Amino acid sequence: MGHRLSQIATRTGDAGTTGLGNQQRVSKNSLRVHAMGDVDELNSHIGLLLCEDMPDDVRAVLQEVQHQLFNLGGELSIPGYSLLPLEAVLALDEALARYNAALPKLQEFILPAGSRAASQAHVCRTVARRAERHVVALGNEEAINDAPRQYLNRLSDLMFVLARVLNRMHGGDDVYWKSQRLVQQQAAG
Repeated sequence: MGHRLSQIATRTGDAGTTGLGNQQRVSKNSLRVHAMGDVDELNSHIGLLLCEDMPDDVRAVLQEVQHQLFNLGGELSIPGYSLLPLEAVLALDEALARYNAALPKLQEFILPAGSRAASQAHVCRTVARRAERHVVALGNEEAINDAPRQYLNRLSDLMFVLARVLNRMHGGDDVYWKSQRLVQQQAAG
């Protein structure tokens, strides 16, 4: 991986380019930089989520996710480099299965709402989806590994599930969308 930063304000990006880990300079508006930025933003939102009260096992999962997102960002920053292990995707699959098994089946679409922690988890979910879209777009233009795309896809699903877990942590529940079908069912019942 490229050199470590010893100076933050280098002024090398003043012309609208940034350096990748392989010393290549690219536009700050490139698909690769958009994907890297989304992953960085996602990691920051997870850091904010970790400021909330949550079960220790959920906290441990999210802390590991932060490390893997750093790996993912590193992989994106060096074209042709592999840094995110496939085991990281499998770990998300396992966490998804474990947490989803304890939740009731959904009755309807849910709103990104409830507790502050759950709402922040939904923000993480949406940023993960955006990051995934940029990684897919990058993959349409350049050869990239499958793991970054798969990881972001699983992570957005996990963040949805964790939002539901966090809403239940103190006896709360999902906030259901009041669809026409649900309104009619409630009126009939």
